[in-house]
Amino acid sequence: MIPREVGPLPAEPFLVEKEPAKPVELSIIIPVLNEAGTLLQLIEGVRQEVHRLGRQWEIIFINDGSTDGTETILNGFAEQDNRIRVIHFRRNFGQTAAMMAGFNFAKGDILVPIDGDGQNDPADIAKMLDLLEQGFDVVSGWRKDRQDHFIRRNLPSILANRLISFVSGVRLHDFGCSLKAYKRTVVDGIRLYGEMHRFLPIYASWHGAKITEVVVNHHPRRAGRSKYGLERVAKVLLDLLVVKFLDSAAQKPMYVFGGCAIFSLALSFLAFLWMLYLKIFKNFPFITTPVPLIVIVTFMISMMCILLGLLAEMIMRTFYESQGKPIYNIRESRNLEGPTTTPRRF
Repeated sequence: MIPREVGPLPAEPFLVEKEPAKPVELSIIIPVLNEAGTLLQLIEGVRQEVHRLGRQWEIIFINDGSTDGTETILNGFAEQDNRIRVIHFRRNFGQTAAMMAGFNFAKGDILVPIDGDGQNDPADIAKMLDLLEQGFDVVSGWRKDRQDHFIRRNLPSILANRLISFVSGVRLHDFGCSLKAYKRTVVDGIRLYGEMHRFLPIYASWHGAKITEVVVNHHPRRAGRSKYGLERVAKVLLDLLVVKFLDSAAQKPMYVFGGCAIFSLALSFLAFLWMLYLKIFKNFPFITTPVPLIVIVTFMISMMCILLGLLAEMIMRTFYESQGKPIYNIRESRNLEGPTTTPRRF
């Protein structure tokens, strides 16, 4: 049961009903961490919106290791409506892991993640679904009028979004907005690690998804506190390096390491020529200049880069071949059956 101090149930009672005969069309995925103060208003707003849409729905809450009354409240929701599903993590694994769990257990053809802090507006889901019906595969929310502290939250977000758009080539104003809508065909096969949830539209674009964005409402936080601060700027930059590497060199890592090797080898050769020039024409002993050390160090770096590139190539081939993963992605086909050859496995 829901504790008295949390507040009464919404005016409209939950309906305990059997699993709907029709398949689930819409899965609302809500990661939460210590959000007991906002859950009642959030669930009421989401339920009203999905009832208005008239689709078969489910709501999946992922409790990411909360230490307040969140677990008790979520269990109360699940007992009163079996369309509300709850996953409790053993500890805090982060928003990316929570979102990945929601994607894995969702049954709907359309997946809509939304923040559990009450700042996203469930009423925006309808216009996202309209855009999906127009042929888009991913609809990303844009918090154009963001209700957060400008210095701590808004300014770093603006700069980060511009950098991400420039590096990735995916032009969005707000990668950090959790409110998005995905067709299941886009999300299937995507695996997220670390704190990569904000880059999910980029992963989708690699699979040929059509992406658009829509302006969404953003409300001030009603209760609790933000789980993010300025320290996430460094994390975003490091994650962006990973995304760029996966985009441009995941299938050809030797190009990256080999390029570094060629650059280092060229530096070593030029330093060697300069060393000879100083010895022959200037009569400088080798021991009086650091040039010989530069020659040796840059040559060793080039050899290490070549070896790392070869190792990365072996790992990449093992990754694809051991799992039977293709190096291509097919959007659709006509008059075509399965592949005529079975991928070789170790």
